[in-house]
Amino acid sequence: QVQLVESGGGLVQAGRSLRLSCAASGRTFSSYLMGWFRQAPGKEREFVATISGSNGNTRYADSVKGRFTISRDNTKNTVYLQMNSLKPEDTAVYYCAATNRWGPIATRSREFEYDYWGQGTQVTVSS
Repeated sequence: QVQLVESGGGLVQAGRSLRLSCAASGRTFSSYLMGWFRQAPGKEREFVATISGSNGNTRYADSVKGRFTISRDNTKNTVYLQMNSLKPEDTAVYYCAATNRWGPIATRSREFEYDYWGQGTQVTVSS
């Protein structure tokens, strides 16, 4: 069982930056593929970024590519989402997710491919 706790959300002006963190419980963090998803009001939850467990493979949604960076520190059991050049359309609840079903170098972008979810953190970008 893995517990995930997100932090770092808030209200920010367009063009500014935020860094989200997701702290995971457990002793085998490096075996977990990690992902960030988001859900805007009235919309379905969507994929944002993913990072593999051990070799740093990453994948991004086209809407955030070049602006967001996912990273992880396996010594701190934490995954990060650095969000730069934020836009009002980035406003959403951001969720951290984890799974160890796919091996240490895989990346995954669909909700059903993840087993554990955090409670979410609100990001609001004003214009």
